[in-house]
Amino acid sequence: MSGKKLFRRVLGCGLLALGFTSSAHAQCKLNSPSGKIKHVVYVEFDNVHFTRDNPNVPSDLEQMPNLLNFIAKNGTLDTGDHAVLISHTANDILTTQTGLYSDDDGIFVSNNFGVFGPSGTGLFPSAFFYWTDLVSDITPATADNSFALTTPSGQNVPAPWVPFTRAGCDVGAFSTANIVLERAPFDVKKVFGATSPQAAETTSAQTNDFIGAAIHCAIGSPLCTPQNNAVADLLPSEPGVYSGYQALFGLKYMIPVLGGLTDYNGTPITGFGQLNFNPQPAQTLAVVETMLKKGIPVVFAYIADAHDNHEGASLSKEFTFGPGEAPYVKQLSDYNAAFGTFFANLKAAGIDQSNTLFIFTPDEGDHFSGAAPSPANCDGVNIPCTYGVNGVGELDYDLNLAVANAGVSTPFTYHTDDAATTYVQGNPDPSSPTVRTLEQTMAMLNTVNPQTGLTESLLGTGLGPSLQGAIVDRVGQKLLHMSSASDPNRDPTFTFFGDPNFFFTGTGSLSPIVGTGFAWNHGDIQPEIAGTFIGMVGPGVRPIGVTQPTDFFTDHTDVRPTMMYLLGLNDDYQHDGRVILEMLDPNTLSGTLHAHSNTLLELGQIYKQINAPFGSLAQSTLTVSTYAIESTSQGDTIYTNLENRIAAWTAQRDALAEQIKGLLAQAQFSGLAINEQQAKQLISSSQTLLDQASACASSPVACASE
Repeated sequence: MSGKKLFRRVLGCGLLALGFTSSAHAQCKLNSPSGKIKHVVYVEFDNVHFTRDNPNVPSDLEQMPNLLNFIAKNGTLDTGDHAVLISHTANDILTTQTGLYSDDDGIFVSNNFGVFGPSGTGLFPSAFFYWTDLVSDITPATADNSFALTTPSGQNVPAPWVPFTRAGCDVGAFSTANIVLERAPFDVKKVFGATSPQAAETTSAQTNDFIGAAIHCAIGSPLCTPQNNAVADLLPSEPGVYSGYQALFGLKYMIPVLGGLTDYNGTPITGFGQLNFNPQPAQTLAVVETMLKKGIPVVFAYIADAHDNHEGASLSKEFTFGPGEAPYVKQLSDYNAAFGTFFANLKAAGIDQSNTLFIFTPDEGDHFSGAAPSPANCDGVNIPCTYGVNGVGELDYDLNLAVANAGVSTPFTYHTDDAATTYVQGNPDPSSPTVRTLEQTMAMLNTVNPQTGLTESLLGTGLGPSLQGAIVDRVGQKLLHMSSASDPNRDPTFTFFGDPNFFFTGTGSLSPIVGTGFAWNHGDIQPEIAGTFIGMVGPGVRPIGVTQPTDFFTDHTDVRPTMMYLLGLNDDYQHDGRVILEMLDPNTLSGTLHAHSNTLLELGQIYKQINAPFGSLAQSTLTVSTYAIESTSQGDTIYTNLENRIAAWTAQRDALAEQIKGLLAQAQFSGLAINEQQAKQLISSSQTLLDQASACASSPVACASE
């Protein structure tokens, strides 16, 4: 049955378009302090930048003035935001969705996370899966029956749509990781049944029909009915009762109830397969607009990066672009036009900053790996930049081959990336001689960069603020939130944060090969990768405009609690992030937040510095850990002493962070006044910890001898 015929059938049952929209909105009860928020638009970009990758070339957002101006004129663009580690699409999206650091959701390596299998070999299941999947569902060879999204106690992480559906609000999701079905055929069989007609479709048909889009419905929603092919929205481990809820999975069933989908270029959207998992704004924003107009008040969506070719051969024969290349500029122009259409269409429908909370954020930043552009003064907009043959592309390098060539035969596997999370065969203790030799050998590797002609260390150079690479084992990884209490088989033996020009993967060559498929590396620790932004517009958001990165520090965990506060909703768990008070309208703050605002701001900022993966304590840890692992002292005393220092910092940090989170939560979500004396003591103790770690990072050799 065609989409149009099925939609007419729905209308024939008495759900007239206007009534459908009105009834859907009527049951949604958001409790925003302002009392004005009726809709939520949450858009996560893949690698869209506010800062410039070339100082002469306007950044991604600068070339999208329709979006940049909308945020700057109506709300706040926080440019001091940060990713988590390792900084990749899957875990960065999960962090913003939940407000939890990666050790509290189990995915700290992505876009494939590592697991030691039964034979002691590192295996790498995909980090793109449905919310309730087990590790063994994704990769049976792991024999790991824990939840892929696992809490430290081994439970399934609470789902981010639950507070909305419990409040009577339907939640639309388009191409956003883990809250839509991700994998055919497994997820399809799981949701619809192994013997269902849906499971009988070919894999490509399942991808087109059921993957990448969903509507999680409130109880009684007119969207999720048997006639519309709704199925049970099962969350068996959700805290509290979550039964009787339904969902629509896939565009096959969503398109009819939405009345059809057409992108802003006039092309019908018939299924997810045509989008190749990389929707552009003309597609994503058209879907978001349609959902909102059809009465779905809360929509989560994803938009692909602008630096890779998503428009095909008609745009360019290249797969990826350097800053200022003509196809890159053209694609950003198309992105900008789509946002112009989006905001205009929503405003015409009565959906704007007066009644809608808009959130825009990227998953992480990138490091451009490529040669210098020509001409040197190109700006992309007026003077196109060109790069020549092999001028754009990361340097693919085989770590296994390089280590073997250095005379080390220890077998290991690693996650292909410029941050190589390494799993040594047999899962030995990181302090064992075999691991220590492997780490030290890897840290000494260097090679000629064919794009610069210079010999470069694969670990990068510099310490402290100029740190360009680092190496940490499980002691340091725990401080960086890169460990799992409930499933320690996921913990890498060590992580090699390399020179961001290099992408470590099997090439079969001892010389770096200029990759032609990718040129934008992330996962690593460099500022251009760590730095992101949060754009918020709507009732309750302070209209600051564009902030400076030094104004205040945020990271991905802060998005969720800030959103929940603005909506007057609560999650079933305590966030690792904080409400970003700096971005909120003082007139909508509760009395307790007003009364203690100065202390809460100070407490929130120092909390980020001790707890964030890119905070001050983490930066000191990267420096100290690198020095410790590279050391070759008699009896490995320097390594042991510095590792003990990091472990002690972690224990102190965990105790302080737990107390601070409790104080912040009671003030932000329970309306309780904080104890000022307790808060000031926590601030003082946190500062002492930061000072101790910073002093150790300034002189690791002296620190190791104390």
